[in-house]
Amino acid sequence: MTHVSMSPRAAAAIDVEAYLLGTLSVAAFALTLPCAKALAGHLSAMQVGIFRSGLAALAALPVLWFMRSAPPNASQIKRLLLMSLGVVYGFPILTAVGMQHVPVGHGGAVLAALPLSTAVFGTLITKDRPPLLFWLASILGFVAVAAFTAVRSDMGGGIYLGDLALLGAVVLAGFGYAQGGALSKEMKGWEVMCWALVLNLPVLLVLSAQHFNASDFQGFGAVQWGALAFLAFVNSLLGFFSWNRALAIGGIQRISQLQLLQPFFTYGYSIVLMGEAFDPLALTLCVAVIALVVVSKRALAKR
Repeated sequence: MTHVSMSPRAAAAIDVEAYLLGTLSVAAFALTLPCAKALAGHLSAMQVGIFRSGLAALAALPVLWFMRSAPPNASQIKRLLLMSLGVVYGFPILTAVGMQHVPVGHGGAVLAALPLSTAVFGTLITKDRPPLLFWLASILGFVAVAAFTAVRSDMGGGIYLGDLALLGAVVLAGFGYAQGGALSKEMKGWEVMCWALVLNLPVLLVLSAQHFNASDFQGFGAVQWGALAFLAFVNSLLGFFSWNRALAIGGIQRISQLQLLQPFFTYGYSIVLMGEAFDPLALTLCVAVIALVVVSKRALAKR
């Protein structure tokens, strides 16, 4: 968050940086479900979750060494381990479970609750109490995005195992994102994610060895290798460098609302990469969601 003594121009510059970094991260995270879906017929959900986090942890180790990052203190280690429950284990594994059972669009409807989850946990962790208007805008955004993704995927009324897994991913990711955002006020955003991964590297290596089977990779093509690499090095590592920074300087509650745009990024990718037809309703709803993000931003600024 910005300081009171900061000049309006400097405060505005930090605001712009936070929203640009947050949007960049959301654009990257929007490929999570499509990538997990590409691996669903080849690797188990546990393999996808553990392998992506394990590869990210191996990549984070030389980053910490090269940047001469100081080890976190005892309090920070405790919170990093709590954060890892959501972003190193919970979200990667449970989204992979979800993609074993439901379509990408269906999963997007469930993950529409992620901004709300992040804002709730951010409030509990930081003790910062947003006004009622913020919560109304956040809930309306969730409803709009969930409805859009549900209609696009012809989602029925049943509850699937994949839904339960994705709901668990929403809760754990919201908790992990909020912990990461709070920690990024004490440490650099990239350090937070790198240390969260490296602290879990011994466990991830053991689990990876237990679940590794060379025959599972025989059917891998360029799409599958690309999906695994993207999940590991972008969604589990680089994407959090900018995301944690954005949460720290822009505020967990405010920046979390940018996740409402994630399904629209996913939809845009489906048009560009898979040739889906453009739907004017998507553009209309995207504009409405952006307006709600602006409302939530202004509601917090007026406190």
